[in-house]
Amino acid sequence: MTQSLWGGRFQSAADETAFQLNASIQFDRRMALQDVRGSKVWADALVGVGVLTPAENEQIQTGLAQIQTEFEVGQFAFHPTDEDIHTAVERRLTEIIGAVAGKLHTGRSRNDQVATDFRLWMLDALPQLTGAVNELQRVLVGRAETDISALMPGYTHLQRAQPILLSHWWMQFFWMLARDVERLQALQTRTATLPLGCGALAGAPFPVDREGMAEALGMGSVAQNSLDAVSNRDFAAEFLFVASMIAIHLSKLSEAMILYTSAEFRYFTLDDAYSTGSSLMPQKKNPDHFELARGKTGTIIGKLVGLLTTLKGLPSTYDKDLQEDKPPVFETMDTLLLILPVLAGALDTLTVHADRMEAAIDPSMLATDLADYLVGKGIPFREAHHLTGEAVRIAEVAGVTLADLSLDAYQHIHPVFGPDVVDAFDVRKSVARRSATGGTAPNAVRTQIERAKALLAEK
Repeated sequence: MTQSLWGGRFQSAADETAFQLNASIQFDRRMALQDVRGSKVWADALVGVGVLTPAENEQIQTGLAQIQTEFEVGQFAFHPTDEDIHTAVERRLTEIIGAVAGKLHTGRSRNDQVATDFRLWMLDALPQLTGAVNELQRVLVGRAETDISALMPGYTHLQRAQPILLSHWWMQFFWMLARDVERLQALQTRTATLPLGCGALAGAPFPVDREGMAEALGMGSVAQNSLDAVSNRDFAAEFLFVASMIAIHLSKLSEAMILYTSAEFRYFTLDDAYSTGSSLMPQKKNPDHFELARGKTGTIIGKLVGLLTTLKGLPSTYDKDLQEDKPPVFETMDTLLLILPVLAGALDTLTVHADRMEAAIDPSMLATDLADYLVGKGIPFREAHHLTGEAVRIAEVAGVTLADLSLDAYQHIHPVFGPDVVDAFDVRKSVARRSATGGTAPNAVRTQIERAKALLAEK
């Protein structure tokens, strides 16, 4: 085994199995480009305090540029003795430029180095996730524009409640995701805090320009306490929370799609490209991708709980437990970047059965409109609610709908009922009446759509 970065005080090499347990190269190699970026900036900072000469820095920068290219084109050769990405980069730099590579780590610890790499990786990855969420939002807006005339039953407690526009139903998911985007943007700002220059725990022994390094790396601030800087994984935990909320919103959407594509509802039919079949039953067309989105939500939430549990009892500064911070973040990011475009494609290509949805709206869903009719006649709502409930009961006993109940029956309930009561059972008028901001009326939904499009245009 070649010399490690920390082996000087040890007389014998590490046990092979213990080395494998300690190593993190199998997952932190994903931060390779970020490690090179941080190292380039650190080398420049060392010139500023006289640790490196300009000539030595030029050698290091040239070597790091070659390593960056090797990573970018997939030609970097990892060795079995590479404990982590930092070891791998320094080992390769030494191969390229010789002993001067050993000066690069002066004043720097893997503690502040890995914290910096991880933040840089997150800053690179968050815009990708935001973009994938935005694309699903665009599909939802597109569906809302396309389906603006379609009516459907709205549900509470999974019971038919009031008629709504399908476009209004689509747009609810847009606004859920809009909150997620806001959280991602806030996380981007909070992640852009530089730990580099904090050393192992006590700070760098040289007056390096940390603010200059932060600017060079695209970060807005520097960590103000070296003890906190090397242990702070709030950004990782916050990412997993935001990711869990995204997944929960996708799961809510998925549950509805699973339900509404079933034969019992058949409000939607998925395109074959986003459906699967059964190995036994030839007739089956399954919404597996939505089921997987729903199922993976539990896994993502579990990763959040796992990291929080890891963090909750750690003492000050860096502990090896923090090696467990990256796999859940990497895996969660991969999962969401896989799910989001699939759901976007499935929604964009599905078929809407507007006639079937509208046929599922029965007059009982307009009971609130009947109560509002009475309010318009000057009856207090609480009394109107009671009178409408009486009408519902009488209609059920008679085996007819509220719309088919005779005028005589209505006037027996209360003489204020007149021939115009039939207007209360016009579904499209019912929907159009709900025109306040955020309502399901066509004009209100069109306003929603325009606001959503303006929001997306800002990205």
